[in-house]
Amino acid sequence: MKDIVFCSNNCFVLYSAAVQAKNSENKESIPTLPQSPMKERPPKAFHQYSNNISTLDVHCLPQLQEKVSPPSSPPIMFPPAFEAAKVEAKPDELKVTVKLKPRLKAIHSSLEDCRPPSKKWKGMKWKKWSIQIVIPKGSFKPPCEEEIDEFLKKLGTTLKPDPVPKDYRKCCFCHEEGDGLTDGPARLLNLDLDLWVHLNCALWSTEVYETQAGALINVELALRRGLQMKCMFCHKMGATSGCHRLRCTNIYHFTCAIKAQCMFFKDKTMLCPMHKPKGTHEQELSYFAVFRRVYVQRDEVRQIASIVQRGERDHTFRVGSLIFHAVGQLLPQQMQAFHSSKALFPVGYEASRLYWSMRYANRRCRYLCSIEEKDGLPLFVIKVVEQGHEDLVLTDKTPK
Repeated sequence: MKDIVFCSNNCFVLYSAAVQAKNSENKESIPTLPQSPMKERPPKAFHQYSNNISTLDVHCLPQLQEKVSPPSSPPIMFPPAFEAAKVEAKPDELKVTVKLKPRLKAIHSSLEDCRPPSKKWKGMKWKKWSIQIVIPKGSFKPPCEEEIDEFLKKLGTTLKPDPVPKDYRKCCFCHEEGDGLTDGPARLLNLDLDLWVHLNCALWSTEVYETQAGALINVELALRRGLQMKCMFCHKMGATSGCHRLRCTNIYHFTCAIKAQCMFFKDKTMLCPMHKPKGTHEQELSYFAVFRRVYVQRDEVRQIASIVQRGERDHTFRVGSLIFHAVGQLLPQQMQAFHSSKALFPVGYEASRLYWSMRYANRRCRYLCSIEEKDGLPLFVIKVVEQGHEDLVLTDKTPK
């Protein structure tokens, strides 16, 4: 129950709920009507006193209403939810304050239209969980593949195949190891035994030109000149891409020319940063990927002869699926029987080929081919090496 204040002759008397409870023990309790929020204001009650006596016992008497038949009008509407009905009276009037607990409305449409403000949800059993992600200001550098691989390796939570052996092949022009980016130095091309060049490093050399069949001509000439030329960007030898401005001596590696922001044109010319035109140009080339067939023109007979003359080798010579291991040798007395009109059969020749299996239709195996001597004649031996089976050896006097 709330405190009730009465005013009479400029004197205020305060009666609390505790005093009323004490007085109710000695006197008969007066029934009161149940309090309910009404739309109309409570009736005014005036109390007049002849004198100012503090021991006067005053009670709020109910005002009985006449019995009226139930109205046909709709039931009394309560004040809207989330609002408190406050009735303020003048100093000489009765003060009554009614507070209603908030009642949730039925949500028939979208949540955004009917949802009350966030502060009105206090004390509710259910509340929507919202996640807020704060991104710090500044540039974010995503981790590279090597950092991710190292992190996963520390965790030990992923299954990965054995690491691929590192490619130690080095370009003779830019001195970088392995194949380059497709939109950059591109793949490595074989120039000679244990000599490799990047496709674009060779293609953008001043002396090199490409035939209609895709052969690169004068690559060896460009390499010979590059061994004496120093790059203007990295100051290392092997630079072969020069500026096409007359009397300009600036020369770069292909990768260094990209880093130095040189301008490349579709007619296979290049201008250094000092002589390139300002802004964009119609003939400017900004994409260097080469998907057509390109190879270095070379003398294969001379290359094979150099392999044979080297003897012991630390490298592997492979042509397609054929891996060359040893060339063998022929003595003067064997020349008559160890050759035909189309081929020689040196004793000690050894090569292996990956080919389809004789046992399974969808599997490959290794065939080790060699030439031996038996009774003064060549003996051709084929050893079939297949996983899960013993080696099968086939021999005959003819290579067919």
